[in-house]
Amino acid sequence: MTTAVAPSPMRQPPRRVKPRPSARRIILAVIAYAIAALFLLPYLEMVVAAARPSDQLKDPNYLPSEFDWSNFVSLWTSGLGGNLWISLQVAAGATLVVLLVALPAAYYTARYRFRGRMVFLLLVLVTQMFQPTAMLVGIYREFVALGLNNSVLGLTLVNAGFNLAFATWILNAYISSIPPELEEAATVDGSSRLGALFRITLPLAWPGIVTALIFTFISAWNEFVVALILTSDPEKQPLTVVLDSFLGGYQIEWGQLFAASVVATIPVIILFALIERKVVGGLTAGSVK
Repeated sequence: MTTAVAPSPMRQPPRRVKPRPSARRIILAVIAYAIAALFLLPYLEMVVAAARPSDQLKDPNYLPSEFDWSNFVSLWTSGLGGNLWISLQVAAGATLVVLLVALPAAYYTARYRFRGRMVFLLLVLVTQMFQPTAMLVGIYREFVALGLNNSVLGLTLVNAGFNLAFATWILNAYISSIPPELEEAATVDGSSRLGALFRITLPLAWPGIVTALIFTFISAWNEFVVALILTSDPEKQPLTVVLDSFLGGYQIEWGQLFAASVVATIPVIILFALIERKVVGGLTAGSVK
């Protein structure tokens, strides 16, 4: 006759006690939050000023007695949405063109040692030294002859050309830091050279690609001088040129100016929010099989 053995009670895993943050960590956190608040205050003031009634613009109080959102409503009725769409097309198109051209150029100059390689890279860097304002006359005459003035395509090509050199150098330096042995190991496993590029090199170079993407997008988004010269039709002007129209000779529409500035910062904030995780993931992706 067998006796039943009582099951032993399950041992509970020991609870981990979270260590208390050190004084140094607390001080660094306070400093970080203070710096973040310092950078965010101008944007907060911009939102408050956009929602401040016109009769309270000179009040010393930081917050108005009531908020008036009519400035944001009047922006869309005035056709600012079309100008915002033009800026998005120009910035996104210039970024796409830059990546399509700079990536192959950076990869080839980083992986192959050909005659005249350094001369080519130096010539690419020299083009970055020219200021757009110094070439405005030639750019305007050429684009008028080609019929590209007052067009999204013309602004896209100009902004892509101005940012192509910097993006090529950034991507060249980042791809050069990736060991070519990773691609060779992928080809040994049966992958093609193009497959190794897309599966190994580009995921590892993703932080550099994002850097070039952000730089190009923000530069094209904020460009003003060339857009002012190449576009004369208000309906085909980007947002930066339209913002200047709120500064009149005798009166400045502060409420609408701040409201339009708030709208102009939203796409950049959305871009950073979408890409931030990709930057962190690209630091480790690609090298693990």
